[in-house]
Amino acid sequence: MTETILYDYWRSSASYRLRIALNLAGIAYRRVPVDLVAGAHKAPAHLARNPQGLVPVLEIDGQRFTQSLAILDYLDQTRQLGLLPADPVAAAKQRALAHSLAVDVHPVCNLGVAGHVADLMPDHPEARADWMRHFIAPGLRAFEALLAQSPPAPFCGGAAPGLADLCLIPQLYNARRWNVDVSDCPRIAAVETACAAHPAFAAARPEAVKPA
Repeated sequence: MTETILYDYWRSSASYRLRIALNLAGIAYRRVPVDLVAGAHKAPAHLARNPQGLVPVLEIDGQRFTQSLAILDYLDQTRQLGLLPADPVAAAKQRALAHSLAVDVHPVCNLGVAGHVADLMPDHPEARADWMRHFIAPGLRAFEALLAQSPPAPFCGGAAPGLADLCLIPQLYNARRWNVDVSDCPRIAAVETACAAHPAFAAARPEAVKPA
């Protein structure tokens, strides 16, 4: 059996999603940190793994995969994680929740984009933080409104963690990091409490995997 290897960065939202999923699946894996701040993602060795120069990259089942949402789909199909409901309508709504953050908010708030904004505004030391708050705050409030369209449940899709939870929790980490106030999002707060008590989420936290 080939070793499962995760190339990731401890603060990367996309990597965080994947760590949660691997933990949910009970898959033992070896982490290989890729230091985004030091520019390790632009090194030839990493570009050979992923020409986009992004994390995560997952080597599993003798294959190499990129793009966290695609990897989550693979793990869901091969490990029966139940990340999406069987009902097509409910599944589409869960995807919409997940994509509202992973597709609409996360890409404009990643390290490369935020760093470029800061470089364009050298006289504005708060440019990076202002940029992050500008996109994260309304994104989370929209998520709250979407979530409120469904009956209350411990997790976004019901009694067990699903795709939307895996996308929400890393974005909440970023929200706290950039001092985004989410106190007006009670449904999100309830889901966060449920996730915090789940071992798969706790073991995936950035603080739990931060290099010494």
